[in-house]
Amino acid sequence: MTNKISFRVWGKQALFTDPITKIGGEKFTYQIPTYEAVKGILKSIYWKPTLIWHIDRIRIIKPIRTQSKSMKPLDWNGGNTLAIYTYLQDVEYQVEAHFEWNENWPELEQDRIKGKHLSIAERMLERGGRQDIFLGTRDCQGYVEPCEFGYGLGFYDHIDNLDFGLMFHSFGYPEETGKHELISRFWQASMQNGIIQFPSVTDTTGKLKTHFIRKMKPERPFQRGKNLKTVEQEAEELGL
Repeated sequence: MTNKISFRVWGKQALFTDPITKIGGEKFTYQIPTYEAVKGILKSIYWKPTLIWHIDRIRIIKPIRTQSKSMKPLDWNGGNTLAIYTYLQDVEYQVEAHFEWNENWPELEQDRIKGKHLSIAERMLERGGRQDIFLGTRDCQGYVEPCEFGYGLGFYDHIDNLDFGLMFHSFGYPEETGKHELISRFWQASMQNGIIQFPSVTDTTGKLKTHFIRKMKPERPFQRGKNLKTVEQEAEELGL
C-alpha cells in the first residue's frame, strides 16, 4: 500500500478521556488510546480535507500505569473548582495508518495525488509534525518520529489477550461521512500480544456501535488554490 505510514509516539503523560467520567469536572483516562485521539495525532502531523486518515493498528510498548492529580479547573460560574484527573504515565506507542480520499469533497478531486501527499506526510513526520502533538488533551505534550511497526520489544508482546471492555472509538462528522448528522462510535476493545487492531469506520461486521448525537451540516471552508494550497504547491515548497 503506497498510502501508509508508521510512526512512534511518546510522552510523559496522556489523558484519553472516558466521556462517562467528565461529569462533575472529573477526568479519568482510558488505559489505551482511542481511535479518535490517534487520528488527532495524525492530523497534527499532516492533514488536508482531500484525505481521511484511517488508523489500522497500534502497539503498546510500555506498561500501562496511571497517576491521579488534584487539579483546579475553571468553573463555569467563575473562579476555580477542585477535581481529580487521572493520567497515564510514561507512554509509548507504535502506530500504523493509511489515508483514503474524501469522496465528499469532489471540488478537491484534482488534489488527489497520492505520491505527493505521502511524501509530504513523511517529511512532516520527520520534522516531528506540522502542529504540536497532544496525547488526548493539550496539557499532555507528545512527540513523534518515523519507525518500523513491530520493531523492538514491547511490554505486552507475550500476553495473548487483554480486554478493555466497551470504549469510545471515534466521532463521525458530516464532512467525512456525507450524512447531515454527528454520530459517536463505540466498540469492545481488546489487545493481542501488545497490538490493538481497530475496526474500520466503515465496518459492516457489527464491531462498531453507533449513537446519533445531533443533526449537523457539513462545512466547506476550503477552496483549492484560494485559501487552500494545492498539494503541488506544498510539494514544491518542500523541494519534493
